Amino acid sequence: MTGGTTPQVGLALTPLRRCLRSVDLVAYAGATWDWHRLHFDQAYAAERGLPGPIVDGQMFGALLVEQVQDEFGPRAQVTSVVFRFASMVYAGEPVRVDGRVVEVEETDGCHRITVDQEVTVDDEEGRTAVKGARTVVEVPVDGQEVPA
Repeated sequence: MTGGTTPQVGLALTPLRRCLRSVDLVAYAGATWDWHRLHFDQAYAAERGLPGPIVDGQMFGALLVEQVQDEFGPRAQVTSVVFRFASMVYAGEPVRVDGRVVEVEETDGCHRITVDQEVTVDDEEGRTAVKGARTVVEVPVDGQEVPA
């Protein structure tokens, strides 16, 4: 959120694009201590009839938050994230996160902003990977701090 303006309902967030490569999945597994072989082992995934390692679902939550924080700045505090998985995403597939502001309220010196989001595979098919995502973020009104 730049220039101290209040976001309006209907504002489309800047799309976030990522290609989640095998190396990204391994790094994420190390950071979260989630070493299930489905998330990094090509041969293990192939033995189960999959085209590749599966992107860890937690990574989608991280991408949803990243988009909101990129849009509203470093003082933004995410207070809630909910989402549902719609299909698997495999290592090397590009994804796109889209979001739109659906509610804005001012409370306790903050703008409480609710954003509806979706993650799709960013290719010709464009299948939905995450749907029903809703992220709530609090951004201090100029000159104020986010209440603890």
